[in-house]
Amino acid sequence: MPNLAQAFSRASLVPAVAALLFVAAGPARAQSANTTFFVTSAGPGNGANLGGLAGADSHCQALAQAVGAGGKTWHAYLSTQAADGKPAVNARDRIGKGPWQNSKGVVIAKDVAELHGANNLTKQTTLSEKGEMINGRGDMPNRHDVLTGSQADGTAFASGEDRTCKNWTSSTQGAAMVGHSDRIGLRDDDASKSWNSSHPSRGPDGGCSQADLRSTGGDGLLYCFAAN
Repeated sequence: MPNLAQAFSRASLVPAVAALLFVAAGPARAQSANTTFFVTSAGPGNGANLGGLAGADSHCQALAQAVGAGGKTWHAYLSTQAADGKPAVNARDRIGKGPWQNSKGVVIAKDVAELHGANNLTKQTTLSEKGEMINGRGDMPNRHDVLTGSQADGTAFASGEDRTCKNWTSSTQGAAMVGHSDRIGLRDDDASKSWNSSHPSRGPDGGCSQADLRSTGGDGLLYCFAAN
């Protein structure tokens, strides 16, 4: 049976440890709260069927909330194509005005024009909401294909040939334009180095399933931006 001094010592240790943990977690939590851009650490899990733009935005919001950055309005960087009497939506028009910074406080673009021009997006800066790098070309598994449905300037594709997996509602037939989060591809060309418009998805299930997305180096990940 411990004596009184030992019991007092142990009782004093508990709040001391708790205080140390709070101090250690405090700066990381505060830094996360200042995050205004991230790549999702995981996709919703149903291929490119995201539940439309609303479902994708909710996914961004939930992941931000989990790391203490939920006090902002988060939107997924996604375009939709004109269909069923509804106009197209441009990804560049959904994400606010900037500037945007990752979970480490590094600014990746000061405004929409810089984001679609000389931005600071690299494998080292394009971090998840947890502050982790996303596996790219040469890593196992490669997860650098990020869903965007967008052209290089952040605008939607014309209606006709599907580039959004039926406006983010299909996990079977269709195709989704993806970008490379690490800015590296099979060739030394602009498309391979594009963060938002590298190539369409494809695969034996029709192009939009989780397995199809993984087969070309993806995982159904999204870019998320604080729009306010």
